[in-house]
This record gives sequence, C-alpha cells and structure tokens, in this order.
Amino acid sequence: MVFRRFLPAVVCCFLLLSARAQQDTLCVRGGDTLRYRYTPLPATAPAAQEQQALTRETQQQPKRKDNFWSRIFHGNVDRTFEKKIDFSFIGAPNYSKEASVGIGVLASGLYRVDRTDSLTPPSDVSFFGNFSLSGFYMFGVSGNTLFNHNRSRVIYEVSFGSKPLEFWGIGYEAGRFNQSADYIRKQVKFDAGYLYEVWRHLYVGGSVLFSHTKGTDFDDRGIDYLAGQKLHYTLSGIGMTLQYDSRDFIPAPERGTFLMVKQVIYPKGLGNSGKTLYKTTATADYYQRLWRGAVLATDIFGEFNSSGMPWCMLAELGGGYRMRGYYLGRYIDNNILSCQIEYRQRIWRRIGCAVWGGAGNVFSSFERFRWDQTLPNYGLGLRWEFKRRVNVRIDYGFGRKTSGLVFNINEAF
Repeated sequence: MVFRRFLPAVVCCFLLLSARAQQDTLCVRGGDTLRYRYTPLPATAPAAQEQQALTRETQQQPKRKDNFWSRIFHGNVDRTFEKKIDFSFIGAPNYSKEASVGIGVLASGLYRVDRTDSLTPPSDVSFFGNFSLSGFYMFGVSGNTLFNHNRSRVIYEVSFGSKPLEFWGIGYEAGRFNQSADYIRKQVKFDAGYLYEVWRHLYVGGSVLFSHTKGTDFDDRGIDYLAGQKLHYTLSGIGMTLQYDSRDFIPAPERGTFLMVKQVIYPKGLGNSGKTLYKTTATADYYQRLWRGAVLATDIFGEFNSSGMPWCMLAELGGGYRMRGYYLGRYIDNNILSCQIEYRQRIWRRIGCAVWGGAGNVFSSFERFRWDQTLPNYGLGLRWEFKRRVNVRIDYGFGRKTSGLVFNINEAF
C-alpha cells in the first residue's frame, strides 16, 4: 500500500531527473536505493557520418606525387579558367647542314578573353625560336584570339629571321633536275586579320599583310636561277576572307569542317615589284571521330598567284604542314595544289601517333598542269599532349627521292 501511494511521485521524479544529462540521480523503490548516471550520446546526422567516412577513406588512399613524371603523364588539365594564360614551353637541340648546331624552342599558351564563358573554345598563341651557333636565327609567333562569344576572331602570324637556304630555281623541272644553289634569306613577314560571324559558323573579314625579303650570298648558279629578278622585294597588301569554321578546337580539331577562301591584293604603289599582284588561297578541311581516341582528318589546299609574282612570294611545296618530308622551297611555282589524309590515334594517356598520305603539284598555269608531275607524300609521327589538346609532334615524311624530319607544335592541319 505504501508503495502504490508513492509510485506516481517516483515516476514524476524519474522523468524530471532523466532530462538532466550527466546528473547523479537517486531513486527510492521500497526500501532499496539505486544510484545511476545517465549520459546521452551526441546526435550525428547521416550526412556528417558519410563525410567522416569519406574523409577517412581519402586519408587512407596514397597521394599522387606532383613530380616530373606526374606532370608528364597527368598534366593535361584545362587551366584557362583559373589562369590569365596557361603557358608552357619546350626546347631541344637541332642540327642542319646549312646552319650547323642550334637550339630550338617551342612554346604554347591557352587563354580565355572572358573566363566566365565556358562555351567558347580557348584562344591560343604559339611561339617558335631557333638560333644556331653560326649566328643564324628564326623567330615567330602566331595565334587565334576568340571573343564576343566566338562571334569575333583575330588571327595573326609574325615571323622574322636570317637563315641559310638552298634554291633550285622555279618550276617542277628545276626542282627535280637542277643542282641547288646556297644563299642566305633575311625575311620579315606580318599577316593579321579580323573575322566576324555573320551566320552560324560563317565568318567574313579583312586582313593586312607585309613582307620584306632579301637574298644574299648567291653564287653564279643562283643568279642564273633568278632569271633577272631582284634580290630583295618589299610587298604590302590587303585581303578579304570568307570562312566557314565548325571545328571544336583550332590547334587540334577532333570534329568539324573548315572552309576558307582568301583573296589578297598587293598594290603597285605599296611595294617594289613594279606591278599590282594578286594571291588567292583556298583550304578545305574535314575532321571525323572514328572511335575513342581516333580522328580521321582530310586537307585540300590550293594557292594561286598572278603572273609576275616575285621568286620569294611564290607557292612553295613542302615544310612542316603540307607535303612533309620535302624541303620547303625546292619545288616552287605560281600555283600549287595538294591534298592529304591523316589518321590520328591516342595510344596511352598523353601519347599518340599519326600516319598520313597525300600528294601535291606545282605548276605555272592551269594550261600547263601535268598529272605526271604530281609528287607523292606519306609518313608517320609521334604525338605528346604538351598541354590539354595541344600536341608536340615529331613527324617523319617521305617523298620522291627525299625524306625529312619535322619537330613542331600543334597539328599540321
């Protein structure tokens, strides 16, 4: 009876005292005394528990060291949103029989005029420099600046240098059968243009051009090859460009189409050629992804000059972009047509390769075009992703009784 009388009071005391955490509580039940201590556990939200588990798991994983090899194999990250310009360079020794031992430097930069615009591809700038122990040098810079949500573009190329070269004369027959003549070419070239998008992927614009070339140290054979032309020429011109460009990334496209026609006029009064000259260039490129890491690229190119174009401004076959493996300047004439198809494959991480085949022809006029004078071209190359989607390439090309090595930055086309 006594217990029933005090039971409600005991329950009330228990509820009140249990609400006080970490307090000593004394309860009386009949004649027994029970002492206990109640300590509630801290409440942990499920999200906090998951975060703690993730943190422990991350701490247990081995960290990738930021060393040389890590940058070589894992450094192709787009940093154009966090840097004003993501700039890198690479250098290597080189050798040529004309200039002897030298040092070559290649550099590339990617940047965004508007870093809040994630839809416009990055702008690019490339620099090359080459100087030899014998005192010869070549420097140049080129790039594409995209802004106004890719509706406006500035395209530029500047180069200058002094370099020993070989000259075979003008025309296919001269390049095929003549003996070469040594000379030194000193040259300054400037080409800059502005393009504006008038329709989706369709651009129109204008450009200004300047070229000053001086040939020195010609021997008697070289003087004969010039056939009475001057040793130095200065030309200034203006151009109009019509361009269709749906490429996803200019330095190394993986899909899209590029079509361009450029017409340049060199007025008589803005040079020392003695007459008004015209130059037309046309390009048609197409890029198609085949499967993971594979791209098939095709290129058709033509350059057509009016009669009387100076020897230093004629269309040249060979070099590091088209007809690779041919000496640039061995085959020159008023006009050139060339085509090439290239298969590009990523092999492992930042390492890739390429194989290509093509053909080209130089001719003085369409009436004198001959199919049997078409020159073959093929080769293979190694690719290293220097920056994100910017490749350093080493190509070795083959042609008719010739071959050559090319070390350059960005894809050939």
